[in-house]
Amino acid sequence: MKRRRLADYAPAASLAGLAASSGALYFLGFAGFNQWYLAFLAYVPFAELVRRAGGGKAAFWSGWLMGLVTHLGGYYWIPATIERFGGFPWPVALLFDVLLCAWGGLSFGLLAWGLKRWWTAGGRPFPSLIAGVVFVEFAYPLLFPSYLANSFWQLPVFLQIAELGGPLLLSAVVVAVATALYLLLRWRPGGEKFPRTPVLVAAAALVATLAYGALRIEQVDAAQPEAEALRVGIVQVNLGTYQKHEEPEEGHRRHVADSLALQAAGVDLIVWPESAYLYAVPWEPGSDLSEYVTRRADVSGEIRTPLLFGAPRTDRSGGGRPRLYNSALLLDAHGKVLGSTDKTYLLAFGEYLPFGETFPWLYDLSPRSGHFTPGTRLEALPFGGYRIGALICYEDVLPGFTRKLVNAARPNLLVNLTNDAWFGATTEPEIHLALSVFRAVEHRRWLVRATNSGISAVIDPVGRVVARSGQMTRETIRATVRWQSGRTPYGFAGDWPGWLSTAAVAWAFFRMWRHGHLRLRWRRAKPQPGTKVKGGR
Repeated sequence: MKRRRLADYAPAASLAGLAASSGALYFLGFAGFNQWYLAFLAYVPFAELVRRAGGGKAAFWSGWLMGLVTHLGGYYWIPATIERFGGFPWPVALLFDVLLCAWGGLSFGLLAWGLKRWWTAGGRPFPSLIAGVVFVEFAYPLLFPSYLANSFWQLPVFLQIAELGGPLLLSAVVVAVATALYLLLRWRPGGEKFPRTPVLVAAAALVATLAYGALRIEQVDAAQPEAEALRVGIVQVNLGTYQKHEEPEEGHRRHVADSLALQAAGVDLIVWPESAYLYAVPWEPGSDLSEYVTRRADVSGEIRTPLLFGAPRTDRSGGGRPRLYNSALLLDAHGKVLGSTDKTYLLAFGEYLPFGETFPWLYDLSPRSGHFTPGTRLEALPFGGYRIGALICYEDVLPGFTRKLVNAARPNLLVNLTNDAWFGATTEPEIHLALSVFRAVEHRRWLVRATNSGISAVIDPVGRVVARSGQMTRETIRATVRWQSGRTPYGFAGDWPGWLSTAAVAWAFFRMWRHGHLRLRWRRAKPQPGTKVKGGR
């Protein structure tokens, strides 16, 4: 057997280095790290590894490694969360994390494999890398959407094109710049032709994005004084998830006491976070909850201001076991229910256990997992002639769901009730905030975020965070928001860049198959006349 020399491993080591570099550049642009400019470089090493890879297999594993580094670095806090709140031992939590990140990395592996096949067949890098990235961001299922565009959440001038095509459109612009940079770095005088078209297209896209952003910020800001104002107060009591359940009276006392302080300062609506009230309450419109919400707290005074808060809701209709919902309830100034809505997208292992209803014994392995039922209603909460769209927990990170809610219920204000105490003092609360910023721009709505332990915030229709809390702090926020109406191009057309990229990828694969560049390994070739067939006589 021939002995392998150290030099034989150089190509693989080179690909691994490019993959790790690309993954690090990618996640360092995430919220919490906030090195947004690195997003323009993230796909430069990736493009080079696709070029250097000896074939589709090498490209796939190198791309997968890039994705693994991206998710392990960007979501480093997942194992501790699974261990603490899922009740799993540390090795099991770590295994879950590796599997989750490996799943996320698979999208980059498939992207690298597809690009290698296309480039080998003579396809052009510039349009194919843009279409490929947008396609995997659009089509590949992930727990947290890892759009490249998310890196720019603190730069409103970049964000305004989200009203045209969501975060996918901004991702396309960023990848266009990255690909043009890569082609420029590869170009040598006297060698390949200067990449004039990619450079001009990328530069034009970037300039157009910034010009459009500056124009729309000015226009949206100028229209704000014409809209009716609403003074909002946000309560953040900073109780740990376990402490909140072990000391529910203390949590309720804090919510009421801080609400009374906001009421004295003058607000039109008070907002508590998700699961702020831990007891199941009557939820039918007109039910009087004043006894539940205010008078049970050991605090002098009563809340006489409309209140929006998160609480569990039990539905006993239909017979059988009662169904438990994670809900948002809106009360008027007298404590009567104006409306309620239920969380639609539940968090696996926290609010429900996958296959737990089919195999109840799974709850013995994860006793802290909940038994919530997903909601089915897309309704707004009525408030004085206007409508409030409530997004519970991480529903505000899902552009597709938020668009469905806005189109179905036509809310004039978006409010997110969430509890990020699960994740402790990590970058997750800032990632959550960063993802939610796009929802405000996509639909030109003010977005109010109430959290248990941070980061509570108020976001204006151009994506500026005009007020925010700290993490792991007890505090309140007072801010003035404005009722908005109308629909944006994104509201009408949705994620059209994703559908366009899907069509482009399908066309590319069809063309490769048609010209013999994409052969299925399991298809056996027909033997030629006179060829001896293995196993024959």
